[in-house]
Amino acid sequence: MNRTASLLCAAVALTATPAMAGHQHGAAGAATGQAVHAEVIDASGKNLGMVMLRDTPGGVLVTTDLKGLPPGERGFHFHEKGQCDPAQKFTTAGAHYSAGNPQHGLLTPGGHHGGDMPNAIVAADGTLKVEVLNTGVTLAPGAKSLFDADGSALVIHAKADDYKTQPSGDAGDRIACAVVARPK
Repeated sequence: MNRTASLLCAAVALTATPAMAGHQHGAAGAATGQAVHAEVIDASGKNLGMVMLRDTPGGVLVTTDLKGLPPGERGFHFHEKGQCDPAQKFTTAGAHYSAGNPQHGLLTPGGHHGGDMPNAIVAADGTLKVEVLNTGVTLAPGAKSLFDADGSALVIHAKADDYKTQPSGDAGDRIACAVVARPK
């Protein structure tokens, strides 16, 4: 990890590490809060795998297990609406989830959107297995909850987020999406 990335992670209290193995669907421990799994689809509607969100005392732990993405650095954000329509190139997911902060970018003075996260690095074989702790959102009720009236979405973009360009970090097209909704 380069110096800028290390400082960025420390400054915003977001942590990215290799994904932990052995997670089971629906396994939410009482000490870690609730968990939800969501299917990630690409622009053709093909299933790319799953993302798990687990509420923790420090934020939401996002764990991915995906295949079939283009290799490289990709913007990785929560968006404001729980709608992933591939026919509309996932624009149905709305803008970045702001959680009360109107500015985008982990390098923006004064803070960033609650949905902003570090870029994800897709491996040469098209897999994305990461864990990211997002301290700007929660699964619990309240102002920062991803489970608001219309839900939320996790979106992966075609390019890397530059962490500063308004309103979305110049991350390009939306290439994958997962609806984040309260379990029924």
